[in-house]
Amino acid sequence: MSVSLEPARTAPSLNSRCIALAGPTASGKTAAALAIARHWPVEIISVDSALVYRGMDIGTAKPSACELAAVKHHLIDIRDPLHAYSAAEFVQDAQRLIQDIGARGRLPLLVGGTMLYFKALLDGLDDMPPADPAVRAVLALEAAGQGWPALHAELAQVDPVTAARLAPNDSQRISRALEVFRVSGRPLSFFHHRNASESIAGSADAASATTLISLEPADRAWLHDRIARRFDAMLASGFMDEVKALRARGDLTPDLPAMRCVGYRQAWEALDGTSPMGELRDKGIFATRQLAKRQITWLRSMPQRRVVACDGPTALEQVLELVNADARAFA
Repeated sequence: MSVSLEPARTAPSLNSRCIALAGPTASGKTAAALAIARHWPVEIISVDSALVYRGMDIGTAKPSACELAAVKHHLIDIRDPLHAYSAAEFVQDAQRLIQDIGARGRLPLLVGGTMLYFKALLDGLDDMPPADPAVRAVLALEAAGQGWPALHAELAQVDPVTAARLAPNDSQRISRALEVFRVSGRPLSFFHHRNASESIAGSADAASATTLISLEPADRAWLHDRIARRFDAMLASGFMDEVKALRARGDLTPDLPAMRCVGYRQAWEALDGTSPMGELRDKGIFATRQLAKRQITWLRSMPQRRVVACDGPTALEQVLELVNADARAFA
């Protein structure tokens, strides 16, 4: 697509003002972000729970070396896959980066598809109960006997809001949500929404400080086709060798958050022999489609978002118009 861009200019004085570009996987966020970067002097803050991990490049569709060199990126390759990265850590890191980037006279551009991170940053997260190994062990035993869909059904009874956005086999998140409920007697969604008045700058108007642009397909089949083609490209680029190298370290397990990322989980199971290798492609694509569905559900719960049909012929132009109008208004 040919996009007419205005000449780059000095960034406006935005303080904690920032632009957020969200969307489901394979919706074209990277291309749109780079188009914005050619138009405004931005620094990109990744809002992606998989891109934080080093050594996980192919399966996460991490921006290429050329793309990373074209514009400064933050919160990519900051964590070893052995160590988890939480939403609370993201909020702390993103708040600092937004202030630092603004202080440099540049525009913070938040880009990604981890909607919990966006929610936590824009709406705030209350202090949740810390991990309780004993409760977690009990849940693991229950899951071994009943299966995660049964525990998902239990979660739906005590926390329907959280259950609605989780897949029945999303063991990590189902376990955490039930753990929080059993420890505190309150649903996880209570903690997610309690501090909705807090903002990225500690003020009461977080949403008004951020323009949230949402790339959403008008035709879901368009997104499904892109997901399938991207998964095939990952396989052709050596994705399985990447997973084999991670397994060869010897210190990673399939229960770690990093290894439960979409694609990695299915590849690990195939290499373990617990899932047929011949079904890897179909299972990986299906899991990615389910992820995209959950991401879109999250986005639709954000009334402040400005929707751009990512499968439309003028998607990039529309994104740029929204950014230009907002940035000029606060120049």
